[in-house]
Parts: sequence; structure tokens; C-alpha cells
Amino acid sequence: MRLEEIVPAIALIAVLFLVLPGFISSNSKKKLFFKNLGIWGIIVLLVMVLTYLIF
Repeated sequence: MRLEEIVPAIALIAVLFLVLPGFISSNSKKKLFFKNLGIWGIIVLLVMVLTYLIF
């Protein structure tokens, strides 16, 4: 992996570590947690597919 790939990956992992505790604490119920996790999964999947189709 080149530096152009490593730096954004480290930045995304750092953002994940910053956001994840708040996400988990705000979704203390399992049903709500999995519903929100599913919604975010769909959003990320759509963005990835659209980005792949555009580029």
C-alpha cells in the first residue's frame, strides 16, 4: 500500500474511534442499535456503489 492509501485509512479509523462510543451510548437498546446500524450500512453501500459507477 502506498502512502496515499494509508493516510486516509488511518483518518477513517480515527473518526470511527471518535464516533463509535457516542453511537453505541445513544443506541442502548438492541433493536434500535441494529436498526440504525442497518440504515448506516445501506447508506454506506449506496455511496460505495455510486462512487464505483461514477469513477
